[in-house]
Amino acid sequence: MKINRRAFTGLMGTTLLGLGLAACGSGSGSSEGGATTFVIWDYETETSAQAIAWKRAIEIFKDRHPEVEVRTVEQTFEQLQKNAKIVLTGDDVPDVMEFNKGNSTSGQLASQGLITPLTDYAAKYGWDSALPASIQTTARYTEAGLMGAGDWYGVPNYGEYVFVYYNKDMFEQAGLTVPTTLEELESVCDAFVAQGIVPFAEAGSEYPMGQLWYQLVLTQADRNFVNAYQLFQGDVDWRADPIKAGTERLASWIGKGYVAADSAGLTAEDAGASFVAGRHPMFVSGSWWFARMVADIAGFEWDQFLFPGTDLYPGSSGNLWVVPANAKNPDLAAEFIDITLSEEVQAVFAQHGGLPVLGDPTTIEDDKTRVMTENFQEILDGDGLAFYPDWPVAGFYDQIVSAMQSLINGSKTGAEAMADLAAAYEEGKAEIVDV
Repeated sequence: MKINRRAFTGLMGTTLLGLGLAACGSGSGSSEGGATTFVIWDYETETSAQAIAWKRAIEIFKDRHPEVEVRTVEQTFEQLQKNAKIVLTGDDVPDVMEFNKGNSTSGQLASQGLITPLTDYAAKYGWDSALPASIQTTARYTEAGLMGAGDWYGVPNYGEYVFVYYNKDMFEQAGLTVPTTLEELESVCDAFVAQGIVPFAEAGSEYPMGQLWYQLVLTQADRNFVNAYQLFQGDVDWRADPIKAGTERLASWIGKGYVAADSAGLTAEDAGASFVAGRHPMFVSGSWWFARMVADIAGFEWDQFLFPGTDLYPGSSGNLWVVPANAKNPDLAAEFIDITLSEEVQAVFAQHGGLPVLGDPTTIEDDKTRVMTENFQEILDGDGLAFYPDWPVAGFYDQIVSAMQSLINGSKTGAEAMADLAAAYEEGKAEIVDV
């Protein structure tokens, strides 16, 4: 198939508002006129596993290069999403920065020549052989910015995935055990519904409901479907399985009361907070909620399990380290990236509830953290990361949200909602790919 680069770049373009990046004037790397200054931009909070692990990576980097001044500049996700194109066209850029993965983010920067190809560094440091295939997908982009092939433009050092958080107390009080098949999961839900309890904390106005829909589709899917849906390596039939089967199952769950009738208007925060408050026995969402659960749940015992009946799960690498095309110290940037993939730094990720892409989960002391990491490793070993449902084309997130809301409130059938998604998907794909 032929990639239409101009159409893709136009499609994936984002509205770039007024420049709001803090300390840009002092934020660029320097290797001229004396001591080298190495500049890192990220947008992680100080208590996150990423920030803690990267702090250790900086310490190691400084030990290796005492002659280099390291400067970190805190940004926000929103600032970089809106302003990266403007910032990176100038010379006042960092040496390495955290950026979101995917076609419309890192892929767009790659297609516009704003970030540096890292393929030679990937070979030099062995990233291309050490990182699992599904993790590498978000690191590589074609000339048009499509992920999964072409040069390396970013390097992930942690991961994320969707699983089921559950209230152990509610399960035990109902005499229920962790389900291992879809049928057992439905029996668990039926038991809670019979007690007047809505099984799932859900949110129709943001990502959780769409991810549940995609997870149910994935229970009937294989890697060929994922590659067709996400990477355009084949056609997607929106009227047939696995989409048809997954959508019908979700519609059935809604009809049976597994999801609250008023959840169409709820946010992800609403759903997560409802689970934390003990109002629902299950919450299907991502590893990014883990630290919140640890910190905020006090009134009951909770745990986790992989969504049953599938080998494929919504998830991906975490955000990427990218090197701006105008960075002054790309070799140092590559070395720093490699340090974040070292055994020592990956172990710090693991101990603090992050998900290392390389490492040994058995060294983790906390039981819940170890289980989450072991489950992630199991998914990686089985090439089970299937990315996220809204990734393929620009604007698809809003389309999925609308479709899920129409299913919850009953304004459309599953077939009608999928017809809407099919139209948006195929229109977006046509702007990117000439078949």
